[in-house]
Amino acid sequence: MASVDKVVEQLNFLIKASDNYIKDDSWSLGGSTESDPIVLSNRLEAAIERAARPGSIYMKQLQAARGKVQPYRLRELRIVALGLRDDLTAGWVESVLELVHADTYRDYLEMAEGLLDKGYKDAAAVITGTSLEVHVRALCVKNGVTTTVAGKPKKADTMNADLKKAGVYDGLQQKEVTAWMDLRNKAAHGNYADYDRDQVRRLIDGVEAFMRKYPA
Repeated sequence: MASVDKVVEQLNFLIKASDNYIKDDSWSLGGSTESDPIVLSNRLEAAIERAARPGSIYMKQLQAARGKVQPYRLRELRIVALGLRDDLTAGWVESVLELVHADTYRDYLEMAEGLLDKGYKDAAAVITGTSLEVHVRALCVKNGVTTTVAGKPKKADTMNADLKKAGVYDGLQQKEVTAWMDLRNKAAHGNYADYDRDQVRRLIDGVEAFMRKYPA
């Protein structure tokens, strides 16, 4: 939850910093060149964009606020920030889960990188592949794709295919995920000569980029 707390802390700071400018908006009259509220508006925009999920109501409100002149721009941005902060604090925003997942996956991928650097390519491949499978399952849950069949957990390849069918990603991405899973299976079954260190390096980099592109 550290990442969520940090986002809330940033929003709190910017909301508080804008208080005086909201109570007294004379800075926006008579051609004033007051820079602080303008900078605050920009920082609020950036903070909201970092914290809100693409396509969310917060992003729609942000786009509307951007089109307003001062002092209305700052007022609207502050309102959006207040709502986003409160929902993040209450755990009502989906990006909370994504932030927590991102932190967890980053920890495991860093562990895999550390093992690879020390020469343990096989353990690094297993850890990265397992993280990938967990992420694929989380993507299914997020996108309403079932993760069980006949009461049993679906295999990773099946979930991968289902995500492609659901339009979460395209066939090219599906093939890439399949190749990563194949490498993980080779490592898990002791077929260590079937891949090398460079392939594991590309596996880690590819999975990390995939998780960023398709957060769960």
